[in-house]
Amino acid sequence: MRVAVLSDVHANLVALDAVLAAVGTVDAVWHLGDVVGYGPDPDGVVDRLAAIGAVGVSGNHDLAALGGREIDWFNPDAKAAMEWTRGRINDVSRAWLSALPTTHREGDLTLVHGSPRDPVWEYITSVPVARANLAALETPFGLHGHTHLPMAWADRDGRIDPISPGPGSTFKLDGRPVLLNPGSVGQPRDGDPSASWLEVDTDAGLATWRRASYDIEAVRTAMLEAGLPGRLADRLRAGL
Repeated sequence: MRVAVLSDVHANLVALDAVLAAVGTVDAVWHLGDVVGYGPDPDGVVDRLAAIGAVGVSGNHDLAALGGREIDWFNPDAKAAMEWTRGRINDVSRAWLSALPTTHREGDLTLVHGSPRDPVWEYITSVPVARANLAALETPFGLHGHTHLPMAWADRDGRIDPISPGPGSTFKLDGRPVLLNPGSVGQPRDGDPSASWLEVDTDAGLATWRRASYDIEAVRTAMLEAGLPGRLADRLRAGL
């Protein structure tokens, strides 16, 4: 089965459509949360993911959009964007977001936004945190987002290898525990402004990181015209 794994779309429909065009025909699309927040088109992104039957989990921005206290921990720009999002999304989007679980399993893979031990909030950014979450993982492989950074944390006989993949990098799913992060579709923060996603071939046991270019200036303009924070719009250019 060939699966496209997306994370942190953040209401960036132009980036999502570019990724879906690059993905082509797949057996499934999985998403790892933060569907909304930051970007200018939350309803459009929800509508697109719903239309293609995407399966996934809720992120902290998704829960905040529904009125959750998660917004209390946001920085000022994120909070302003979330307040805008709360006033913008329609009832259909609210219902779709409300139905998302915080953890979902697909065969040998566990899907979360943050981490296996804290599905909503924890950032996996260090070897000690990765080690603890690999120990908490109840399936051989874990998929997570939240950091907006493409990454793999692989358990190699007790040694945790942090791997920073580039476009086209592959990782063999050989049964040993690993946590895979596809990076962000709508707000990349690894210095590459192109949209990031992960292709997983469950039959071949292979994960491949992919990138797709999109019209950043169109999204930036839409954000500014909507009154969203300028810093969030400008950082799209640098992918930071």
